[in-house]
Amino acid sequence: MAIPLRSLQSLVLTLALLGLATGTRAAGLLSPSDGSLPTLTIRDHQVEVLIQDGYAVTTVEQVFHNPHGRDLEATYSFPVPEHGTVAEFTVWIDGKPVTGEVLPKQQAEAVYQSERAAGRDAGITTKDAYRTFDIRVSPVRAGQDTRTRFVYMQAIRIDHGIGRYVYPLEEGGVDEQKLAFWTANEAVQDRFGLKVHLRSGYPIEAVRMPGATGATIDQLDDRRWDLSLTAGAARAEEGSGQPGPVQSGPAYRLDQDILVYWRLAQNLPGGMDLVTHKPDPEGRGTFLLTLNPGDDLEPIDQGADWIFVLDRSGSMRGKYGTLAEGVKQALGTLRADDRFRLVTFNETARELTKGYVTVTPEAVHDWADRIAAVQPNGGTNLYAGLQLGLDRTDADRPSGIILVTDGVANVGETQQRRFLELLAKKDIRLFTFIMGNSANRPLLETLTQASNGFARSLSNAEEIVGEILAASSKLTHAALHGVRLDIEGVRVSDLTPAKPGSLYRGQQLMFLGHYWGEGEARVTLKGRISGQEKVYRGRFAFPARSDRNPELERLWAYDRVREIQRELDTFGEDADLRDAIRDLGTQYGLVTDQTSMVVVREEVFQQLGMDRRNAARSQAERRAREQRMQQQPQSPRVDQAAPMFNGNRATHSGRGAGAISPWEVVMMLIGAWVILILQRRGTARSASLAPRTDSA
Repeated sequence: MAIPLRSLQSLVLTLALLGLATGTRAAGLLSPSDGSLPTLTIRDHQVEVLIQDGYAVTTVEQVFHNPHGRDLEATYSFPVPEHGTVAEFTVWIDGKPVTGEVLPKQQAEAVYQSERAAGRDAGITTKDAYRTFDIRVSPVRAGQDTRTRFVYMQAIRIDHGIGRYVYPLEEGGVDEQKLAFWTANEAVQDRFGLKVHLRSGYPIEAVRMPGATGATIDQLDDRRWDLSLTAGAARAEEGSGQPGPVQSGPAYRLDQDILVYWRLAQNLPGGMDLVTHKPDPEGRGTFLLTLNPGDDLEPIDQGADWIFVLDRSGSMRGKYGTLAEGVKQALGTLRADDRFRLVTFNETARELTKGYVTVTPEAVHDWADRIAAVQPNGGTNLYAGLQLGLDRTDADRPSGIILVTDGVANVGETQQRRFLELLAKKDIRLFTFIMGNSANRPLLETLTQASNGFARSLSNAEEIVGEILAASSKLTHAALHGVRLDIEGVRVSDLTPAKPGSLYRGQQLMFLGHYWGEGEARVTLKGRISGQEKVYRGRFAFPARSDRNPELERLWAYDRVREIQRELDTFGEDADLRDAIRDLGTQYGLVTDQTSMVVVREEVFQQLGMDRRNAARSQAERRAREQRMQQQPQSPRVDQAAPMFNGNRATHSGRGAGAISPWEVVMMLIGAWVILILQRRGTARSASLAPRTDSA
């Protein structure tokens, strides 16, 4: 059913308030909790990011130091970035960079352990399901440094004209076994640096790095921005004649995510954007097609039922107080014709309200106090929470479930297929807000897609007002459900996602696929709005040759891996599907659940008969990124001659340069009031909102 207007406030305030929660662990070097091994240190941590053409490539170089008298192994762990995959791992051996190659997981581990046992330089990057990427390097010589580099890439979407990039550092605290065994040294002793190169085919009018004290933001022109953040000890420049640090500073801690927001100029036209990679005119090309629908999803306004399903498991300690405050404010925004239920879950589920409650000031105050009195503890029986939330829904009223969780299903029913069967019993939208890193995003995103809802990941460093504005019309307007895309005129195959699901106002649709040949393609996009068929049509031309974006090949392969993994999670063990993930990982040089990336000496690669395909691919990608960074960005729009959409893209509603609507004023005032309350109560982060350095 359609989702009503005022539910926006209910959903977004609950969500946004969660962004002030305090995390429990951070990215860093791991050592056993029992102290059986001495700890290593991170001497240097440098990050460089290029955001352009619908995706981001993040390069991280680190120097590990061993202050002890014997050689040791370094284990560095960091959260899996949202929809991100490691595509390069390099270790400096004898002063020269050696890039790793991807092997099936067990084979890669055997190679690494063999080299480690022999005392020869080696490294390996593995993936711990949806939780972390783990990098091991051996040996870090006694009293010496070891330098490494890893590169990961991910798609970046624009929502209501706003882009968002997160460098994930805060560990989610959901892997109890890992937390019990390891401690993390997340301090960077000497230098930390972050550089972000933002390049856009459309003009950018504002950029922000909330909470990043000391960050600098430089606008080169309206399509090119450079951002930087440095911390730690300042070192003398080469040739200055001053050895060592010239000014000491505090160690930088890798315990808080770093966020970048950018806002496109207003009144961008709805249309189709195309980015391709096809170095051989006679061969196969890869494309990224981004559809930016026009603003034709009608507003809706009617009474509805809202079921809040709230995680109160043990991993929510330190976060639940913020959650409770958010729900209190959310309930206060509901209208008199709305109803609500409150369900909490840990190892079991409990309905606090014992049925629907009509919205009155007295009811909101009473139930907000009861929510605040709940004490988080125990495991996470997500299935029981959803099952109870789906109970007693009213088919005659629009209904939505707001699920807020930071954990994984580890008690009771945990099979993804059972969750999908549960949701299939009711026509209800599920809106999931995933708190922090290392949560089971694959499961939660699958459930929301199946219910035609949407999932949104939320960093604990997220800014409240930014989240309110970014999600500002998802629930105020109709959505396009059952989206299908057809391309004719040029041979196209391997389209991902195969099942796009639903499109909400302000969102983009992004498709990756392969094509052959060149020339005009006819595109048809279909879906349903309030049960009525809606059809969009457009045309554009595929180029015969292009070589600017070699990363598209890996992005397509990773999307395909995600779809195969979703099938495995839903239907269970299947050797063919696991082999397909393994083959994609080895062919395209991706670290997956079935593959790892191993680094050994060049002569060992030769002895093992391993082709250096990934080293060559990584080098070609670096060259392409360097060229793109220096070139003036061009508009990726390709359907000017035959526009697919009428009207303008759903942008950020004129924020910044244009007028602000009364609705936005109210929402921003609410956000500011909530921030003030939380600061007075001492629950906000010390650096929750940095002074603005731009006009955003």
